[in-house]
Amino acid sequence: MRLIPHPLSRPIGALVLAVVAGAALGGCGASSSADDRPGVRVLWTGDSIAGAEAPAVQAALEAAGVTVENATSDGGGNLVPGDHPVTTKAAAEAWKALKERIASFRPTVIAYQITTYDWGTARQQLAAYRKLAETAEDAGARLVLVSAPPFKIDDFYRPYAAAIKSAPAMAAQAAAGPGARFLDASELWGTDYAADKAQRSKDGIHSCQQGSAAFATWFAKRLGELAGFTPAPPAAWATGPWTDDERFSKLGCS
Repeated sequence: MRLIPHPLSRPIGALVLAVVAGAALGGCGASSSADDRPGVRVLWTGDSIAGAEAPAVQAALEAAGVTVENATSDGGGNLVPGDHPVTTKAAAEAWKALKERIASFRPTVIAYQITTYDWGTARQQLAAYRKLAETAEDAGARLVLVSAPPFKIDDFYRPYAAAIKSAPAMAAQAAAGPGARFLDASELWGTDYAADKAQRSKDGIHSCQQGSAAFATWFAKRLGELAGFTPAPPAAWATGPWTDDERFSKLGCS
């Protein structure tokens, strides 16, 4: 059994900025000035899908004066242990790493994108997400739970399809209390991984630069509403050096 990202490939060229501009970010204002930066510190966590989004998320948020640390994992990253020995071990490692990151980075926001490995029962998922909410509260941080994009349920994921389906509802339930929020990314991606709107690569799972930029734009807008900062316009960051991140070349993006 493997907990590794699938390879992907999708051309980008000059389309990145055009795709982002069309991703419902036209209402974003200018970047915050140095005098009114909110002191927001975002710990971005999740699996390899979140990892592929991370370069764009970091570029978008830093352009708005937000400090970001990428704590995603390319294999696992899940905080729901489930009943499988591999995911149980991965969750134990993820919780340990999270506590270390909280201590060293001191985030004001912990953003966890539901992973493709949150394979537990609905009860296990709810317990893990509630534990994460309590962990964030104890750290003086806001928790933001983000649903994963629609992705292809291939032979690897098929045995866990029910768990993958139940995770967003459990995350939403766990975020019902104060200090936590659930963001439904289907607002951006839709629910069909094969649709153009989902911007999945040819593997049906990850995103290349265009999709990552679209997500970062959407996420920055939603997070800005919650954390009190003004997102930077996509023109300020969407075609920046992050598009050459080695992650994309390793995944076969061009």
